[in-house]
Amino acid sequence: MAKITYEKPIVEMQGDEMTRILWDWIKEILIEPKVELNTEFYDLGLTHRDETDDLVTKEAGEAIKRLGVGVKCATITPNNQRMEEYGLKRLYPSPNGTIRAILDGTVFRTPILIKGITPYIPTWTQPITIARHAYGDVYKATDVRVEDVAKAELLVTKADGSEAKYPVHDFKGAGVLQGMHNTDKSIDAFAHSCFNFALSAKQDLWLGTKDTISKVYDGRFKAIFAEVYEKEFKEAYEKAGIKYEYTLIDDCVARVVRSNGGMVWACKNYDGDVMSDMLATAFGSLAMMSSVLVSPDGNYEYEAAHGTVTRHYYKYRAGEETSTNSVATIFAWSGALRKRGESENNAELIKFADDLERATLTTIESGYMTGDLAIIFKADGITPKKLNSRDFLKAIASNM
Repeated sequence: MAKITYEKPIVEMQGDEMTRILWDWIKEILIEPKVELNTEFYDLGLTHRDETDDLVTKEAGEAIKRLGVGVKCATITPNNQRMEEYGLKRLYPSPNGTIRAILDGTVFRTPILIKGITPYIPTWTQPITIARHAYGDVYKATDVRVEDVAKAELLVTKADGSEAKYPVHDFKGAGVLQGMHNTDKSIDAFAHSCFNFALSAKQDLWLGTKDTISKVYDGRFKAIFAEVYEKEFKEAYEKAGIKYEYTLIDDCVARVVRSNGGMVWACKNYDGDVMSDMLATAFGSLAMMSSVLVSPDGNYEYEAAHGTVTRHYYKYRAGEETSTNSVATIFAWSGALRKRGESENNAELIKFADDLERATLTTIESGYMTGDLAIIFKADGITPKKLNSRDFLKAIASNM
């Protein structure tokens, strides 16, 4: 039978460690037997990033802007230990942060629900989507080590050359300093993405920040969201029977925990990073979370919302068997293929993506899964069978 084809390439970004191994297996076992993959390939493995002085990451981000759809493997953001382990020339920034800065937009992360896996918060009967602002804050911050007594000030030089200084702190001894920023343009794009996503999903939208403490910085998020809602979305939301609410991040966390789910929760960049991991774990597993970055100009980057599974990679490298959950990476590929299919009105490709996701869920719900799910899976009449990493993918293929 002829393979499914499509015209415009997808940007393919391979990453690191165990997820790099799974990446090749997913293509080999699940995708390439049915689809003639057409990708523009970028190796974002840490070694190659070091060889190119991280230019490859920037090239990948620009490629997504050019081609419209990308799919990314998990990557290492190096610390000092990783720098020594890999013999790096320097500490490189987060590849996700670099690509998000190029694309701007919003990361939407939604748990993948499975029959037989009850969330740790059992009242969560509906998925909660985290809308994470993908620009600025600590991910574009400047960190400074203050070695001794010093006076820190924030200096803003305007276009006309005039300056304004703002006191930060009088250091009586050593310490640390961080300066971060955001832009009205990026916050406005974040607001539009969130309002549109929640409206299309017909779900309430919540925004939580800490404007009582960060009165100017966080207050700007609150003000822009309120302005966009009143001017552009209020009537549509009322017609759809959904609502937009602003609340302090503290209250937002408490309300989410007490809820049944079913809302879109808009978070600043760091808040979204932390809360999406919390939600993924509470819903069952970090590997059971879909993630897509949507840029204001309509570009999409699909990725797994977890790390490179280092512990399993060391076992794999030592010749030991692993049972690594690949669901999030599978859904990154299915999401990218579906989006490319939608952009080209390619019904065959869209159906393949749908079938791949359905086969993945069916495999788990019928009792065949990786070790992280086997210990929390409970369904009447089904004893979960733990499969190794590759056999799990083969089981999904058999259900295709």
